[in-house]
Amino acid sequence: MSKLKTHRGASKRFKKTGSGYKRKSAYKSHILTKMTTKRKRQLRGTSLVHPSDVPAVKRMLRDA
Repeated sequence: MSKLKTHRGASKRFKKTGSGYKRKSAYKSHILTKMTTKRKRQLRGTSLVHPSDVPAVKRMLRDA
């Protein structure tokens, strides 16, 4: 049987850490001119994937 492939989109969005999976905040890619500085500042950095979404992310990454 062939090897299972990693979901390429998920591999670019999530990173495995010791405590779970790291993800970037949404709404921080383009059309930022209308957004307030406070909002952009609060969207900086990363957070962990919600526990209910972890099985789906784990399946997409195949624990790579």
